[in-house]
Amino acid sequence: MAEFKLLNKHLVKAFLMVIEPLARVFINLKVHPHVVTFTGLIFSILAALSFVYGKFFSAGVLIILAGICDVLDGRLARETNTLSKFGALFDSTIDRYSEVLIFLGLSSYFLVRGSYLVLIIIFAIAGSFMVSYTRARAEGLGIECKVGIMQRQERITFLAAGAILGSIPGTSNLFLLLSIWTIAIFANITVIQRIIYINRQLEKV
Repeated sequence: MAEFKLLNKHLVKAFLMVIEPLARVFINLKVHPHVVTFTGLIFSILAALSFVYGKFFSAGVLIILAGICDVLDGRLARETNTLSKFGALFDSTIDRYSEVLIFLGLSSYFLVRGSYLVLIIIFAIAGSFMVSYTRARAEGLGIECKVGIMQRQERITFLAAGAILGSIPGTSNLFLLLSIWTIAIFANITVIQRIIYINRQLEKV
């Protein structure tokens, strides 16, 4: 049975087609992947600051830009023959910092307002890190593990969409609230999915 995905494959394909011209420009200019990775971190920091000051639309746009960088750095590494084990480590490490910084900026906004959502954001952060940890642990056991309903691209998409829609006057942050809850719940469900998947793969050995 095919695994259920929160992001339609046609939507993902359309996104890749949209950024393809930019990818070709970077490839032709031989931009180093680390430059793009670090640029993504800068966008994430700016997104976090935007959340702190309640500028949800700006935060959403910046998260999308950071997500584009996350896609492009791997593409650049492959196309420019600069793939390396250190590059993979650097990219993964920066990705984790980028994500937690965005969540911290978001939690700061709700913290000063005494909202319970701070606790839900902490739960979302925990789930996000555990999704990455279970994959890394699986790879250490010799198992490729990319299953799960709420992986990084889903988390980034839901957070960006929630922020942009949450900037609409009169919505009372409803869309942002829903995106936070969705990420918190499904990220942790993804952890469970991966544990079950890894266990099944180990039983085959």
